[in-house]
Amino acid sequence: MRQLRRVMLRILCVIAMLTAGITATATGAQASVPNRWGFAVVNVTSGIPDVNHQAGSWGVGFNVSVTPGGAGQTFVKFPQIAITGGVVHVTAISETAYWCQAQNWGPSGTDLVVAVQCYRYGGAPVFTPYSIVFEQSTGVLPAPQAFGYVHYNGAAIATQFNSAGGVNTVAGGGGVWTVTLPGLGSSGFAGNLQVTAVNPSQPARCKVGAWAPGVGAQAVQVRCHNATNVPLTTGWTLTYQRERAITGAAIPPKNFAYTFDTTPANPGPYAPVPSALNYNSQGSTNTIQVAGPGQRLVIFPRVGVLKDQVQVTAYGSGPEFCNLQTIWNTSGGNAFVRNVICYNATTRVDRQSLVTYTSAF
Repeated sequence: MRQLRRVMLRILCVIAMLTAGITATATGAQASVPNRWGFAVVNVTSGIPDVNHQAGSWGVGFNVSVTPGGAGQTFVKFPQIAITGGVVHVTAISETAYWCQAQNWGPSGTDLVVAVQCYRYGGAPVFTPYSIVFEQSTGVLPAPQAFGYVHYNGAAIATQFNSAGGVNTVAGGGGVWTVTLPGLGSSGFAGNLQVTAVNPSQPARCKVGAWAPGVGAQAVQVRCHNATNVPLTTGWTLTYQRERAITGAAIPPKNFAYTFDTTPANPGPYAPVPSALNYNSQGSTNTIQVAGPGQRLVIFPRVGVLKDQVQVTAYGSGPEFCNLQTIWNTSGGNAFVRNVICYNATTRVDRQSLVTYTSAF
């Protein structure tokens, strides 16, 4: 009888441990992680783009692929991650005053397809290589980590996410909007922002116009312009990240970083402050320095691991915009973004910018 009791006790203990494990797993599943994500550098108009700079939540044996559309238009297929919602960010890679914008995205069979259109300043369509990332999340996060996004279609919020469980809001119009991300606040500047124009029918580019952190919420101004420098009502996406990768994930990746070039007149190398704007997941210090007129070399130490991704967004109240001069380089475990270039019309100018880097690992 005693032996039977001991056996029963062991069985009950095992059941209790299994139940605890299931509960812990279920709780962990509520943590904010991307349900689907993918990134790539699109350097071809047809076929499979650079395999060193593409990764995603699909299984082994799949690749991103590209098909051409009209002038300056490409369709990017992220395999096996068909889902609605989420956000897309795109950054042109060019030595000229080009930009790229998302036109639309959505599921196609088992895949997710994103239509991307690129332009030169003035509105002529042109193909240029670009860096693209897609992400869709659910769940919550414990502070200080925070992640949130908004896809605004030009009239209303199409989809949104907030890792504090809050409801993001958008107010304004006529090319200037204020986005409020409740519950993702901070006592000072912390984290990073990325903004991309979304328009299926005309040239549009968007940026962060202003940023007001608060304990209760992040308040972010989005500004958009047309093919030249005229304010434009258009769609856009915005992502806020704090101690998370731009894909919304963490551990993995163990290697990600972001920074805010707050003083572009500083020849550097300098480390932006406060440090919460200049985050490095490996505890190193990111630096920025001049690389020529309107050009900034950004170094992310100890996080440079292929396969990887970079996005850039301009900051400020004017019509300026920024892109990448060339594909970044990884060497000795460091990531070198050589360079971020900002423009006013077709002239290179020193302007503030937000830069984010992530590896898939």
